[in-house]
Amino acid sequence: MVWWNLYVIVFIVALTLGLVLTPAFKKLAELTEFYDCPKGQWHKRHSKPTPLLGGLALCISWAATIVIGIMASQSVRDNILDGAVITNLPGISKVSSELVFICLGAVLATLLGLYDDKFNMSAKTKLAGQIAIAIIAVTWGGVKISFLMPSPIIGWAVTVFWIVLIMNAINFFDNMDGLAVGTAAIAFTFFTIVSAESSQYFIAVLAAATAGSAFGFWFYNHSPATIFMGDSGSHFLGYNLAVLGVLATYYNPSQATTHLPILIPFFILAIPLFDLCAVVIIRFRAGKPVYIGDHNHISHRFLNMGMTRKQAVLMVHLLAIAIGLSVLPLMWGDMRTTVISLLQAFTILFLVTLLQYKVKKNSEGEPNEKPSLEK
Repeated sequence: MVWWNLYVIVFIVALTLGLVLTPAFKKLAELTEFYDCPKGQWHKRHSKPTPLLGGLALCISWAATIVIGIMASQSVRDNILDGAVITNLPGISKVSSELVFICLGAVLATLLGLYDDKFNMSAKTKLAGQIAIAIIAVTWGGVKISFLMPSPIIGWAVTVFWIVLIMNAINFFDNMDGLAVGTAAIAFTFFTIVSAESSQYFIAVLAAATAGSAFGFWFYNHSPATIFMGDSGSHFLGYNLAVLGVLATYYNPSQATTHLPILIPFFILAIPLFDLCAVVIIRFRAGKPVYIGDHNHISHRFLNMGMTRKQAVLMVHLLAIAIGLSVLPLMWGDMRTTVISLLQAFTILFLVTLLQYKVKKNSEGEPNEKPSLEK
């Protein structure tokens, strides 16, 4: 319980910083006229310019929480924290170099998105930047997929692909007020639980900090949003989701009787991944560039079913929670528990698939924007 108390404290600190810094960056965006303007971009449905520095608020509240945590860990005394926590504090120095590069990657991801928000980079340039950021995290940040990888080189390449994939999945998914950041906040919460249950203390702390900053920003971004996070926010969230999905260890032979817990990150991120696959297939079949935005996302299909925008976002969040809860028992269950949990998760995903194709594609006009990775 001592560690759980620490996770809660970290979450509250990040949440508080997010609640405080987001209005400050909203004001800064207004002073600098850093707005998200529709500009005739056909897939954007907000009617007026909206402040667009939410991604910086996310990143800085997260980074500040980490800095505060490191400073606190160096100044605590034995009579403040439990002995179990004190004993593990020296481990921070062992991962300090990796943590620096992981944080560097998060900051660079935010800045890459911020530059695109301002100057609308080409798809190729943005993709090159995403790959470079992923390489930093994998090469120097110690973020590597090794399980079932036949060689370190293949594991290195697969991890780079995973980071770029999740960054773009969240970027594509950011199409309604509060949708992407709410889904990401739910995922960060599950990563905190998974890491905590596996006694991966520092990963759980990192996940709790990211969850807190995401929930703090969501308070201002849910419908009707007063500030957008833009590509800077979607890149920050996507990068951290990808990194935490790799850093956490899911299979513990002392708890689980199968290796299937390695599927947990795929299910935690299932909704944005399924949405990404669906819209890419739809655009490919229509002969359109996959990086141009449209209204074929699952959230838009809920709208076409008669839901309001708030109801559509809530439905997506409930699906994300249901899938995450269904796969948590994989960590400690036997084969019967594992099979039932997977069947439940796949049933929910099958429902999502049906919903994706239930409503016919919205036949709106052609996009008239400069080709770039989806906003």
